[in-house]
Amino acid sequence: MFGIRFIKADPTTYLMQVRGGQIVREGAGQSFFYYAPTSSLVAVPVGSQVLPFIFEQTTADFQSVTVQGSLAYRIADPKRIAGMLNFTLAADGCGYAAEDPENLRTRVEGAVEVLVQQAVSRRPLRTCLQGAEAIAAEVQAALAVRGDIVGLGLEILSCSVTAVRPKAETARALEAEVRETILKAADDAIYARRNAAVENERAIRESELDTEVAVELKQRTIRETRMAAEASIREKEAELQAAELEARIALEGRRQEFVGLEAENTRTAAEAEAFRVGAVMKAIGSADPKIVQALASTGMAPAQLIALAFGGIAEKAERIGQLNMSPELLQSLVGAGGRGQ
Repeated sequence: MFGIRFIKADPTTYLMQVRGGQIVREGAGQSFFYYAPTSSLVAVPVGSQVLPFIFEQTTADFQSVTVQGSLAYRIADPKRIAGMLNFTLAADGCGYAAEDPENLRTRVEGAVEVLVQQAVSRRPLRTCLQGAEAIAAEVQAALAVRGDIVGLGLEILSCSVTAVRPKAETARALEAEVRETILKAADDAIYARRNAAVENERAIRESELDTEVAVELKQRTIRETRMAAEASIREKEAELQAAELEARIALEGRRQEFVGLEAENTRTAAEAEAFRVGAVMKAIGSADPKIVQALASTGMAPAQLIALAFGGIAEKAERIGQLNMSPELLQSLVGAGGRGQ
């Protein structure tokens, strides 16, 4: 009504009211009434913006790759970019009056493409495939000092390269080469493992042989010690046998001497006994038999004396007509004979 309108900007929008070529109001997130016939409104988005990109470039070794990534930036100096690009709002306040805000993304994307192309063209294919982070860092550093970016008052927040992909046939060739390298490494690993197994087996066999040799040497030492001990024992036995034989010989000698002495003593005793008996017999032969008998009866037992008496009676039996013996006498003789036995 009467050309008076109200506008309210977001906190990420830097709003400027221009009247008579002068900025009368400005700031982020402004809200105010203005008179439309005499005012122009400039709205510059100062929030961060993400620009995804995907470019097809050629490496230093003339291989085509696809570089995919994103760029995050923001308008750090809204007055400067408002002086170079038209961010004026349309009369209804619902859009921009020019296409410059949309062209800003195109200009930034073009600068990114040029820098990506320069970074990729200096690197061979393998380096590009393995150096996405290095490419992103180089592009971000170059954008931060690039004249048109700095002149627009832009601030580069980050740059990332998410993928660097070669052509399908190139990828297959690289995969084949890498596959062959991996297979060769696998074969080398198998060979190394088998070689290690052989070496371990040989080491084990050598250890077993060393053990067998050590055991054989130990057994040989034991056998030699045992043989030496047995020889020493045999020598001791031989010495003992020789000593025993000498002792036996000495004993036999002493025994022979003893036997000789005993025989000599026996002969001497026999000669003495024979001489004694001869002398006795000679004396008895010249003596009266009755005297000899009386001498013989000296020290006899009563029963023997009675028997001797009966022997005398028996000798004179032809002269004895009758001999009477009472039972008491016989009993006494039998009893005396039993006691005498």
